[in-house]
Amino acid sequence: MTGEVSLGGVFVPTLLLLFIAALALSGLATRLLALAGFYRFIAYRALVDLAIFVLIFGALSLLATWFGFHP
Repeated sequence: MTGEVSLGGVFVPTLLLLFIAALALSGLATRLLALAGFYRFIAYRALVDLAIFVLIFGALSLLATWFGFHP
């Protein structure tokens, strides 16, 4: 596997697709946490948002390697 995915004949790096998916999922997670009132207990919201993004991105890359996509 080369680490690229063909979308309509255009090769896109796997990490770019994982980054976009992690960005969307972390946006959804932060909205849900904000609706639940989680951020009332957090001093640095931006740091927590970054940590959520990194955790989701790491989980997606781990899942991608398990399913045969090598980022």
